[in-house]
Amino acid sequence: MPRDSHKRRPALIVLVVVGALGCLALGWWQWTRFEAVGGTGQNLGYAFQWPLFAAFLVYAYRRFVQLEDNPDESSESPASTDEPREIPADLLPERPVAPRVDDEVDPEIAQYNRYLAELSARETDRSSK
Repeated sequence: MPRDSHKRRPALIVLVVVGALGCLALGWWQWTRFEAVGGTGQNLGYAFQWPLFAAFLVYAYRRFVQLEDNPDESSESPASTDEPREIPADLLPERPVAPRVDDEVDPEIAQYNRYLAELSARETDRSSK
């Protein structure tokens, strides 16, 4: 089934145009805030930032259309395959092993652990209520 390369989504185009115009309007608003008496450098930064967002919306739509028209272009690296690759065994650090607390080494911790076990044994299962 051949694809219609000239098919565009009108709703997506409207979304991009409205979004870009909204970003440009917000940039203009920040510019007027900068020129006002209480304007700050932050307003100037936002005045330059909003048009960049508008440009990104247009770029993202164009890139989406390009990838939709030519899906082979999406795999840019020649080494990308569908086969899983093996992760080297020494890539991740070893997990630390928690030391076991003996009753003789620290009796207070052992007593506290027994207390917690006793509380856990007495507690009823409330998840089914």
